[in-house]
Amino acid sequence: MATCASGCAPAVRLCQRLNRLKTLDDDMMATSLKRCLSTLDLTLLGVGGMVGSGLYVLTGTVAKDMVGPAIIISFLFAGIASLLAAFCYAEFGARIPKTGSAYMFTYVSVGEIWAFLIGWNVILENMIGGAAVARAWSGYLDSIFNHAIQNFTETHIMQWNVPFLAHYPDLLAAGILIVASCFISFGVQVSSYLNHIFSTISMGVIAFILVFGFVLAEPANWSQKEGGFAPFGLSGIMAGSATCFYAFVGFDVIASSGEEAKNPQKAIPIATAISLGLAATAYILVSTVLTLMVPWHTLDPNSALADAFFRRGYSWAGVIVAIGSICAMNTVLLCNLFSLPRIVYAMADDGLFFSIFARVNPITKVPVNGILVFGVLMATMALIFDLEALVQFLSIGTLLAYTFVAASIIVLRFQPDKTSSKGTNSTSPNPNAEPSPAASESQTITEDSGELKEYESFSDKLQLVERQKTRERRGVGQLKARWEPYLGKLLGDSEPGEVVAFCVLALMVSSTSLCAVVEFHNKLQLPLWSFVMLLVIFSLAYVLSMALIWAHEPQTNRKTFQVPLVPLVPGASILINIFLMLKLSLLTWIRFTIWIAIGLLVYFGYGIWHSKEGLRELQPKDMAARYVVLPSGSLVETVQSVQPDGQVDSSVRHVNPSTTPTTEEYPGKR
Repeated sequence: MATCASGCAPAVRLCQRLNRLKTLDDDMMATSLKRCLSTLDLTLLGVGGMVGSGLYVLTGTVAKDMVGPAIIISFLFAGIASLLAAFCYAEFGARIPKTGSAYMFTYVSVGEIWAFLIGWNVILENMIGGAAVARAWSGYLDSIFNHAIQNFTETHIMQWNVPFLAHYPDLLAAGILIVASCFISFGVQVSSYLNHIFSTISMGVIAFILVFGFVLAEPANWSQKEGGFAPFGLSGIMAGSATCFYAFVGFDVIASSGEEAKNPQKAIPIATAISLGLAATAYILVSTVLTLMVPWHTLDPNSALADAFFRRGYSWAGVIVAIGSICAMNTVLLCNLFSLPRIVYAMADDGLFFSIFARVNPITKVPVNGILVFGVLMATMALIFDLEALVQFLSIGTLLAYTFVAASIIVLRFQPDKTSSKGTNSTSPNPNAEPSPAASESQTITEDSGELKEYESFSDKLQLVERQKTRERRGVGQLKARWEPYLGKLLGDSEPGEVVAFCVLALMVSSTSLCAVVEFHNKLQLPLWSFVMLLVIFSLAYVLSMALIWAHEPQTNRKTFQVPLVPLVPGASILINIFLMLKLSLLTWIRFTIWIAIGLLVYFGYGIWHSKEGLRELQPKDMAARYVVLPSGSLVETVQSVQPDGQVDSSVRHVNPSTTPTTEEYPGKR
């Protein structure tokens, strides 16, 4: 047994290194970036990230090919599904006002390697997204001039016929990305001002489309003569909802800007809610106007809005629509170039990515190296790759990030805060948590369940606990008192939050299995009885996992925004995100696998050796101890590791008074 234990020790240590959590500073408002963004700035960033080319292209494509006039219901369902993910981002953005978005949220709750892989995929998603928008911007402008730019490039510069590559180098798309990168490197305020200008023009054009469009509306276009309101039925509405969901991708730019917000605890939740509401309203109303102006089956998928006004005899309105479309694409472009370098900066600042990207310009207060390097890489992709080849690789990284953020919400909600002494780093993601006083001070600590009184006696380290017997509340992450008689014997010996973490894993596995059965049962040609049986088994596993999570005590004393109805809201978000991931093409999954493999090479070749959390673990620590006497007579030993700079980390052990004081029970057992 000893040989087995010694042989497994390296593997155990490796797992601990891979799953270590990020330590947060007590003062999470401290930053090397510039906090200057208001709630309005964040709101317009969110609107700019969501209301882009999708409003002018996606609406016509989905309405004609998938849904018909019922596209407004598809957008409504997609908006609700996006709201579930947005709630999770809003809570984390308020609790952890640091740049990095999903990467940072995963790092403080799930583990290091998972955070790196999330960040690694979000990097590629932003690069592809920015390059695709630049190609769309170039193509839209080229179409206004009757493809003169494309013809000139193919005739006088060069062209090629290579799979996955464009037929000609798109110099205009690459040029707009280089110019935008230069503007963003001037500072966050310059980026915000540009976004204000383009967003204002875009929203003005949308208002024009709505007012003028409703004047030209003909209710007969929804009649049975034209195919009815929902010609493709419920299945078409649901398929359209899955496509429309991607129109709302982009609100995470608000959470990415948390380290540059003036008051992130209030601004991030408010900006997320308002921007998502405005985007959903714009998509629903524009879809309504579009399908009322002309019959849905006659729409032009490439330029539905401009074509609709042209066919109604108002060709001049098409010019206004074109201006709005270009401005909307500019805002999406700015948001991609804005958030991508900040995610890279967060990973580099933690030591998981190359340190050159962690440098912040002392004048502009932005990570200029990341902006310029990844701006050039994005421009290169836009220069040579075809738009369709870029778009088919989108979404999987974003959906994976949504899934991990939702899972992290559940884990942290049922995990007790790990508070430490004054001046110490803490893994508690609560920006409003007050540091506990030094161990040498005599004090009275008031808790939810009673009072903890300290007395300078019994070796100068005794505390006598007086707890109110009425309304006693269990600790965070422990079983609720009402379920103790039923589940106490089975789960009572677990660490606080341990059962919840296991249930979250079971929740993700059951969600994946359930969605796989629903999505692939026709391809697998399962008999009806086996299909129903698998459906019931995985559904019960999903519901049971949710019920066990709900049976534990959550955190309730937060001063910042919290997701309502946990674990229901994040659990539903996990299910929706996994379902949409399984609907992606095989080629997208192959790309995802290759990119993950490259990421693992980067992590094991550089990140794991330069991780700041790993370097912190190597620091020497001295030990000190103090004791607490509980009413039951048990003795609590609080072990404090004193670091060289005077910081103190605490852990708790219980001592059985019936034995000698040196006989200790399992650490952390309450």
